[in-house]
Amino acid sequence: MKTSQVEPRSLNKQNKVGNFRWVIVALLFFATTISYLDRQVFALLKPTLEKEFTWSETDYSYLVMAFTAAYATGLLVFGRIIDKIGTKIGYAVSVIWWSLAGVLTATATSTFGFGVFRALLGLGEGGNFPAAIKTVAEWFPKKERAFATGLFNSGANIGAVITPIMVPWILGVYSWKAAFIITGGIGFVWFILWWFLYYQPSKHKLLTQEEYDYINSDVEERQTEHEQPVKWIQLFGIRQTWAFVFGKLLTDPIWWFYLYWLPAYFNASFNIDISKGGLPLATLYTFASIGSIGGGYLSGYLIKKGWLVFKARKTSMLFFALCVVPIMAIQFTTNIWQAVALLSLATAAHQAWSANIFTTASDMFPKKAVSSVVGIGGMAGSLGGFVFPYIIGQLLDHYKALGNITTGYNILFVICGLAYLIAWGFMHLFAPKMEKVNI
Repeated sequence: MKTSQVEPRSLNKQNKVGNFRWVIVALLFFATTISYLDRQVFALLKPTLEKEFTWSETDYSYLVMAFTAAYATGLLVFGRIIDKIGTKIGYAVSVIWWSLAGVLTATATSTFGFGVFRALLGLGEGGNFPAAIKTVAEWFPKKERAFATGLFNSGANIGAVITPIMVPWILGVYSWKAAFIITGGIGFVWFILWWFLYYQPSKHKLLTQEEYDYINSDVEERQTEHEQPVKWIQLFGIRQTWAFVFGKLLTDPIWWFYLYWLPAYFNASFNIDISKGGLPLATLYTFASIGSIGGGYLSGYLIKKGWLVFKARKTSMLFFALCVVPIMAIQFTTNIWQAVALLSLATAAHQAWSANIFTTASDMFPKKAVSSVVGIGGMAGSLGGFVFPYIIGQLLDHYKALGNITTGYNILFVICGLAYLIAWGFMHLFAPKMEKVNI
């Protein structure tokens, strides 16, 4: 077993530290890509499925709600489980669970059946971010965590880029059932790689002592491998927990809206059927990937320049919140590429925000509590994602009945533009300097 040195030997000689920790990030990246591939396939198949099963906008919103409610539960449950049994087994169970649910969706023959399998998918996918954020906390010092998080979080956008290209082809050549089977089956390949490549840093034979010392160079982060996880009741009594909760509650639903309704928005506003070619979606999610990586890099760069951690994170997040505001002008666009430009900025800013807000959990909490805190905050975000689709469905059906569904979308984009600034305000209220929690 490796033991961390009090004075790491090679911190000033990066070329001697080693880079195996980035292999771990690659595994997290592919898992996140797969999770978004499995969830977004449903949005791309919406036009086909709503015709076959005669769904209204409200019916579709109920199915989204089934997923998000289960996802909220999965985040809370897996967050606790992963802190107890560790990332290797916990992550493996999560991915196998959601991959199996994705494949079984092909057997659905009714709206209720889709609701059941989407709920099972959501429950399993709840383990992705708690496991990934805990892994980053275990494998990276603070100054690299936001960048590492931005890298793996960009998998969400790569999945969203691949899906509009992959799913229409599968749909055209085979069927909607084949789309669920193929996308769901990819997770089993990831499981094999994860099981043979992942171990804790102290037990990994491919990790050098120099890189291990560098990973543990944050002195206040040192802990034994087998510390008992923190009880939930303790976490709910801590202000920093609520800072993370409100940050997720007010912004996660916006991403759900983009993920599940943008294909329908392009169809309604510009008469573009994304199921027959997804260049607009692929474009904006490509920019979102750039935002995720760049957003993680920015705060890390400021920290390396000597900024305090909380100042670097909060300044970066305020900047990203301001970058979302222009989305409110989408109602004045006259062609699809103007809308894509505004949405590209908004989704890039969201992913940059996301890379940083996830990192605040490991900034403020010890490693033994990170997965639980991420699970609690993720559950709050998913509960917001549970309520918001209902509002979306009611609003769009109302304006659709009036023959002007675009007005409904314009109202929703105003909400999107303001959400991040409000979230930033709540985070600052509950954790002005993001003090480290001593449990």
